[in-house]
Amino acid sequence: MLRRIVFGLGLMSATVLSHPASAEAQRSLQVVISKATQSMKIYDGETVVATSRVSTGKSGHTTPSGIFSILEKRKYHESNIYSNAPMPFMQRLTWSGIALHEGHVPDYPASHGCVRLPRGFAKTLFGMTEPGLHVVISDEPVEPVRIEHVNLFAPLKPMPSEPLLSDIDLRPTVKRKTPEPYEVAMNSAETAPDMTVTASISPVERAPLKILVHRRGERETVHDVQVLLNYLGFDAGPADGLAGSKTRDAIAGFKRWKGLPADGARISETFLETLYRTTGKDLPPAGQLLVRENFKPLFEAPVGIREPGKPLGTHFFIATGVDPMQEKAVWHAMTLPNVLTSAERGRLGIAPEASESSASEALDRLDIPSEVKERIATLMSNGTSLTITDQGLGPETGKGTDFVTLTRSKPQVATAQAVSDKPSKPRRPSLRSYRNGVGLY
Repeated sequence: MLRRIVFGLGLMSATVLSHPASAEAQRSLQVVISKATQSMKIYDGETVVATSRVSTGKSGHTTPSGIFSILEKRKYHESNIYSNAPMPFMQRLTWSGIALHEGHVPDYPASHGCVRLPRGFAKTLFGMTEPGLHVVISDEPVEPVRIEHVNLFAPLKPMPSEPLLSDIDLRPTVKRKTPEPYEVAMNSAETAPDMTVTASISPVERAPLKILVHRRGERETVHDVQVLLNYLGFDAGPADGLAGSKTRDAIAGFKRWKGLPADGARISETFLETLYRTTGKDLPPAGQLLVRENFKPLFEAPVGIREPGKPLGTHFFIATGVDPMQEKAVWHAMTLPNVLTSAERGRLGIAPEASESSASEALDRLDIPSEVKERIATLMSNGTSLTITDQGLGPETGKGTDFVTLTRSKPQVATAQAVSDKPSKPRRPSLRSYRNGVGLY
């Protein structure tokens, strides 16, 4: 009896309105946490399916804001930093230690960086989620709104898994001189009364794609330099986006060949223009699109950004109701406040006073190649997401993660103190760990 009473008290601070019955339905869920109201809402599209109070990080141990996904789930876990503190129904958001878990939930921030959930609801949420589910943490409340736009991907019908046969009788095309009878292959009315054969085009079940669009930065530039220098015969090493000794020597060799100054910036605008012109290539556009699936890099490609001196903002989109046979999907969007410092604006080429774009305006400004759209359209499934941001791969994005986008609503924020159970994992893993033959990250 006492156990039932305690369980009931835990549910008093939470409301579960419905429960997805399948993994396919779970993919459409979004967990949205507001640090200002110390609350959590779980959405299916625009519909709230569950709510709860939470307790986020206290002063000096602030819970980071941004776009995360569940990386790992454990019914029982203990912190190896804070005296083996119990963390039941732990759902990890970063490898540096931020997680959702059961704990004491007062009416104010009290954790060391994690998001505490009331007893009872933590177990319920644990049963509603699966790895890869998105969790959005914001300072002020945000909620998904439905959006339609030509740059939001729509699924394509899968190609037939077997060739279609013609319904036209086959006839010889060469005149025969002999009057003797001969045989030709023809459709059989007995096996195909309507004179047609239909191939199977059932869609293949895939994990949701995680797509990130950001401004090209040093990683992409170095990668292109390595590819082009290797093409010209210089040994720049593997195209991993890291300027190692081979890459530096190859850059110096190219500068000597073209009579470029050896001092100053290693990769200057003059160097890039000369390198691209020498290889007969055009300078790449301002943006980069990256795709992951099951926490692994899948592919990436350059994309154009119109009005590059204006910030894109930080926007999150998720697709539900993905129907390849009807070639339809329903998209919802959330915009998160994200203040860029003056130094960041200068590094990204953004005007100091330029205002951020809305979600629809950010989509308007993207020029995504048609072949990239088509490839994504043939692979997307329910729960496919798109993040647009000015910043590139953050320190929490690494091996075994989706894209983790950190945001801030104020110029200065406290650094989150992680509650990590895997201290051997570096906070900023080497980019070398993510090379897979199709991308650099």
